[in-house]
Formats: sequence, structure tokens, C-alpha cells
Amino acid sequence: MKLLQSAIGLTLIGALAACTTVGPDYKVPDQAAVKAPSANGPFIGAQGAAVSQAPLPEGWWKLYKDPVLNDLVQQALTANTNLRIASANLRRAMAVVTEVDAERNIHAGMAAGAQRAQLSGEQFLVEEKLPVVNLGDVGINFAYQLDLFGKLARGEEAAHASAEASLAAVDLARVTVAAETVRAYVQNCSAGRELEVAQHELDLQNRSVDVARRLSDAGRGRITDVTRAQSQADSLRANLPRFQAEKDATLFRLAVLVGKTPQQLMAAKVDCREEPKLTQPIPVGDGAAMLKRRPDVREAERQLAAATAKIGVATAELYPSITLGASAGFTGIFDHLGQGRTEHWGFGPLITWTIPDSGARARVKAAEADSDAALARFDGVVLNALRETETALTFYAKDLERNAALRSARDNAKQAAQDNRRLYTAGRAPYLSSLDADRTQASTEAALAASDSQLALDQVNLFLALGGGWEHAPAIAK
Repeated sequence: MKLLQSAIGLTLIGALAACTTVGPDYKVPDQAAVKAPSANGPFIGAQGAAVSQAPLPEGWWKLYKDPVLNDLVQQALTANTNLRIASANLRRAMAVVTEVDAERNIHAGMAAGAQRAQLSGEQFLVEEKLPVVNLGDVGINFAYQLDLFGKLARGEEAAHASAEASLAAVDLARVTVAAETVRAYVQNCSAGRELEVAQHELDLQNRSVDVARRLSDAGRGRITDVTRAQSQADSLRANLPRFQAEKDATLFRLAVLVGKTPQQLMAAKVDCREEPKLTQPIPVGDGAAMLKRRPDVREAERQLAAATAKIGVATAELYPSITLGASAGFTGIFDHLGQGRTEHWGFGPLITWTIPDSGARARVKAAEADSDAALARFDGVVLNALRETETALTFYAKDLERNAALRSARDNAKQAAQDNRRLYTAGRAPYLSSLDADRTQASTEAALAASDSQLALDQVNLFLALGGGWEHAPAIAK
């Protein structure tokens, strides 16, 4: 008995002394793109007056100071179905963390059974036939696995990192939902404005039709002038259904984003006829702040951490596993259970070791390859984040220049159209000159409205690229 105790004690002491955590300890690699100085400095396109290097506020859509927009985004961040899916995935990841953490605990089990049976006499080296008896078995057992080589620790690292990646995925969904809600609202406003512009141009053209008809009736004009004027009016009228359809479609899209049916949102009477405007330059910060804020960068980094920890899990499989166990109970004739003659107990370590073969070592190589792939993906996400932000800044700056040129063209075309109408009414110019001027004005008005819409969308694209909108978001409805 003393010899057994000594052996068990020496085994445990040796095992505890040998405890280590195999596999690489995680840190962001020095060669990762996220650590490059060029990735953490000011943006190339952040030099114009339309943007500033001030930090991006958390609820960037509030910069528009539009209560309707703020309410829609709040609804979307609470009830959007994609957010509910991401939230459910996060809860599942957290449950896995709890399951993995529980592997470090002592595991207990109980068993009880009864049967009427006849045992074989020869298994007890007895030649007589044994009688039929009622047998019973009651027992309890405990097991605790020693984490000698860090398999459980690395498993916990991987599970926690995966859960953090799932949390980042929820934040990424929040960013996307907020931006898409603002985008749909902007498109609704743009369709409303283009509808008003088209209606205004139609009203002006209808007045031109009346003028041409009166001049023709008075003998000062030709009937062909009336026909041309009416044709232009019909062409402008044909644009109205398209703009109305676009406005309705954006409302239906908004309804999905905020988790409502189209009829529910229509009843809320969301009606906008001018794009929301910013009263200050867009605060963009710098590359370091953007990379730290964007959830997809954080998600990719956590996935790299999980992949690195899994190398340790695969490596620990190459080494022995020791489990401390203990059991006690009663086994025997049912009526004798609880008596000393049916009592049994035991405790001690259980050592298991599957001798490593080429397959086991291949699993380590596979885990290392997964880690390399995760690093490459992490670098790709970082580079793509920088590309998206610089691209959004460039388009915004150039569309601002185009918008200024179109605004000047619209003003000149409007003045020219007014002058030609007066000349035609006075009989000092042919109607074709007035008609061409009206067409030019209508074209420039439509182009300017489309440019204003694109500018508003450029702002949304830039805010989306900067990655804000997930901080302090409301709880997601289940």
C-alpha cells in the first residue's frame, strides 16, 4: 500500500513539475500590415477643406441633425434582422466559451442499476450453477484532467478569441446597418427632391405651352411651336412615375432595415424631399484611429489569435494526458447493498498517450498553415480598410468639384432660359431657341440634383469606411 502511494505521489509530482504550455504565445506579428507606419498616419485624401482630422464621433449620423434620421437608425440598431442573427451567433460563441472553460473543472458522475440475473459460476472458478439473484450496483466517480502541456489553456484561448471575433462581427453588422439605413434615407430624400425638380420643370413647361398657344391663337406664333412645347411637357411628365417608384422603393428598403413591414413604415409617413446636409467638415481622424475602430479589422485580428492558439492545442495532442480519478460505491446482491461486503472504492491517476505518428504531426502543420492564412487575411482586411477610406475620400473630393461646376452651369442655364422666354414672348426670337434653353435648364437641374444625391451618398460611404457607429449601440431585440 505504501509502495502504491509513493508511486502515485511521484507520478503527480513529476507531472506537475513538467507542466508547460506548448505552442506559440500570441502577439500581433511585427510584420503585420497593421503595424506599418504608413498605415497609421494621416490619410492622403484628408487635405481638403471638406474634411478634418478631428476624431470621428460615435453616432456620426447625428451630425446631420435630422430627428427623423436619428429615430430610424435607432430603430434599425434595435430591430434589424441581420443584427439579431449576429447577436444569436455571439450568444452561441459565449456558450462555447463556457463549455470549454468547464473542461478545467472536476467532472462527477453517478450510476445506479438493478437486475435479476444468473451469473456464470465458471467465471469465479466454481463448477456449480449459481442461483438466480437480484443484483444491484450504485456508484459515484470523479475525474480531473491535469493540463500538463496547456491543451486546455490553449483551447480556452482559442474559444475566447473566437467569441471576441463574434462580438466584432456584431459590431460590424451594427456599422453596416447604420450606414445602410442612412443610405436608404438619403436615397429616399434624393428621389423626393428629383421628383420635385421634375414637377417644377413640368410646371414651367406647361406655362410655356400656354404662352405658345396664346401667341398662336393671336396670330403671332405657329401651331408647330405649340406642338413642340407640348412634346417637351410630355417628356418631362414621363419622368415623374420613375422618381415616385424610386421613392417608394427606398421606403420599402427602410422598412426592412428597421424591422417593419412596408405598410407599417408607410403609416409612419416618412417623407423627405431634400438630402440631409452637414454643417461642418467631415471628421475623419487618421489611419491608426480608423484601424483601431473598424470591427472587421478587430474580427480578423481575433481570428488570427484563435488560429494561433489552435497550434498549441494540436501540439499538446502529441504528449501524454493524465487524469486523476476516484470512485466509490456498492456492488452485489440487492439486499446486501450498503454492507461492507459490497463496498468498493479506488483512486489514482490514469495516464493515456497515443504515440505520435505522421497524422498527428500533420495536424500541427495544418494548424500552422491555418495561422498563416489568418495572418494573410488580417493583412488583407487592413489593406482593404485603407483602400476603402482613401477611395471614399477621393470620390468625395472630386464629386464636390463636379457639384460646384454643375451648380454654376445650372445657374447660367436658368438665366438663359428666362432670357429666351422673354425674347420669344416679345416676338424677338424663334421658339426653338426658347425650347433649347428650357431643355438645357431641365438637363442641368436634373444633373445637379443627381450630383447632390451622389455627394450625400459619398458622405455615407466615407462614414462607412471609417467604421464608426457600433459604440454604445442599443440592445438588440431577440
